[in-house]
Amino acid sequence: MLRKIAELLCREAVILELSSRDKEGVILELAQPLARAGLVSDTDGFVSAILRRENLESTGVGLGVAIPHARTDTVSTTVLAFGRSAVGIDFASLDGKPSHLVFLIAAPESAKRDYISTLAKVSGLMRRGEVRTELNRAKTVEEVYAVLEQNDQL
Repeated sequence: MLRKIAELLCREAVILELSSRDKEGVILELAQPLARAGLVSDTDGFVSAILRRENLESTGVGLGVAIPHARTDTVSTTVLAFGRSAVGIDFASLDGKPSHLVFLIAAPESAKRDYISTLAKVSGLMRRGEVRTELNRAKTVEEVYAVLEQNDQL
């Protein structure tokens, strides 16, 4: 059963101002609260899986968005983290522009369908200009959730 993005997003892993300034740092910064919440069993293995996937092809999708993702057995269920950067992070985006909105997605190796569906859902949502604008304007974690709830139709 495909769940809504807001249901998969770990509240502790919503970071409204990322402190990291590079791709690897952002991935680690988003992974740490997932680990603290007990959703990631091995932070180093988790980050390595995300970076291996990132090295195959950039997850900077353009329009100021990056969606780093991987299937890894360091998670037991599909999880999401979200970070925002005012200065922007170089994710080698297709349009050459920095990423300001970063959704990190991880799913267990066995959850391929859920993983692909979640990735497609986040990608579709991020293609909508009004959603990106609202996420960039959100001042609280609750506002981020409200934007996702209002725009995520199953």
